[in-house]
Amino acid sequence: MKKQNVQEFLGALALLDAEKHNLVMTAREKLMKLNSEVKERMMYGGIMFSITEDLGGIFVYKNHVSFEFGQGVGFDDPERLLEGSGKFRRHLKIKSIHDPSFVNIDFYLKQMLCQ
Repeated sequence: MKKQNVQEFLGALALLDAEKHNLVMTAREKLMKLNSEVKERMMYGGIMFSITEDLGGIFVYKNHVSFEFGQGVGFDDPERLLEGSGKFRRHLKIKSIHDPSFVNIDFYLKQMLCQ
């Protein structure tokens, strides 16, 4: 089986679920707009983002899209939107473009880029 690249993943997602594809594409565009040096690759079934080190990733599930932050434990989170209880990682669970997690994603992406 051939390893899937980011564009193949996005193409398949567009065919399977237009709403989740829109969430993923919009989040990626926001991140790339904040820092054009961000690189992406497929890993763990989702898109991992890095500059010199892995920063986080975006993963698609049946009922939501999850934006993972590798060092999210140290993020400012005044609205308590971050989920997770691991040592470092935190995530936003996004179900629609109207979800508070998605509306406020820029706030978290900026923090991710400052790690």
